[in-house]
Amino acid sequence: MKKLFLSLAAVATISTTTAITASAEEVDVKSGDTLWGISQDYDVSVEQIKQQNNLTSNLIFPNQKLTVNHNGDSEVAHTATADSSVYTIQPGDTLFAIGQQYNVSVNELKHWNNLSSNMIYSGDTLNVNGSNVATKEKSTVASTQPAQPKTEEKQVQTQQQEQKTITMESTAYTANCTGCSGITRTGINLLENPDRKVIAVDPNVIPLGTEVYVEGYGKAVAGDIGGDIQGNRIDVFIPSQSEALNWGRKSVDVTILD
Repeated sequence: MKKLFLSLAAVATISTTTAITASAEEVDVKSGDTLWGISQDYDVSVEQIKQQNNLTSNLIFPNQKLTVNHNGDSEVAHTATADSSVYTIQPGDTLFAIGQQYNVSVNELKHWNNLSSNMIYSGDTLNVNGSNVATKEKSTVASTQPAQPKTEEKQVQTQQQEQKTITMESTAYTANCTGCSGITRTGINLLENPDRKVIAVDPNVIPLGTEVYVEGYGKAVAGDIGGDIQGNRIDVFIPSQSEALNWGRKSVDVTILD
């Protein structure tokens, strides 16, 4: 996905239209591929790939052939903004992917933009560095909220943690298997990033991109899905096959961090 940022002294935003020469290529979909991951590889948007191939959803299948234009196949309108703290959401974007780009967490993006869920919409804008947010909040809290006793704060925090903790059945998986691409549903390359803490989830229970803490595993991101991962069940990524087998099947507490 191509993003254009300009520094302008007098004008806050400016729209430009650039003619781009298309370079089409046929892509064979492999197991584990996603439209989002392919869009990142070829520097195009998910929406452009869908339009080029007459796709009505984001679902793709192994051995499917897709036509991808490296730089789009028509004139593309770029919105340039002088304020690098604001990002305009593009088709196919997720909070997790935007957070990776700006080196911030999903929780921070949700907090800075008053989001109650991980759902975002193309065309909306996001505050991506928290500028002016923290200062405003500190002054508001200091002037309007009375201090709570420490014991009461601990009780509130404990209640919140209990409400966000789910006991789930867990198994483990590895990216080093025959036919595995090593690319998660959210585009994380586990073969190139074996130290990443990633779990596969049922998005209806834990939305993709959510940060969690898994008992016995640590802090991780919900970055993948699986055919058998339904309901209160997760699959934790472990790079070593022997260690993944040793994990076995067990119940763990999963705490939602954002």
